[in-house]
Amino acid sequence: MAENKPAIAPDLVRDFVACSHGDFGRVRELLDEEPNLVNACWDWGGGDWETGLGAAAHVGRRDIAMYLLDRGARIDIFAAAMLGKLDIVRAAIADDPGVVNVEGPHGIPLIVHARNGGAEAAEVVEFLESV
Repeated sequence: MAENKPAIAPDLVRDFVACSHGDFGRVRELLDEEPNLVNACWDWGGGDWETGLGAAAHVGRRDIAMYLLDRGARIDIFAAAMLGKLDIVRAAIADDPGVVNVEGPHGIPLIVHARNGGAEAAEVVEFLESV
């Protein structure tokens, strides 16, 4: 059984997730201060849960997303789509075709994550448009 750790201060989690939308320098500072933020989630309200990786994924911040993954963030289909990881997206949809319609943080669709990945995610966009 995993050891119980003290909760991370809610303000710190909110700040980390908010900064993960675009403030790479602050993301690094906060992770240096509290490494467990890498998988922390913030509820923006009504169950709209978001991690730092989720934030970086829907705004197309590949640099932040890769940094978070290198620091131990758990990849999900939304980040995989933005990063152009076609094999992951294809496998998830092959396992459960309904995944293509699951919304990410803030209700943002999977294909929007892929489109925000730019040229590196073009194959994912093409695949999602064909499903």
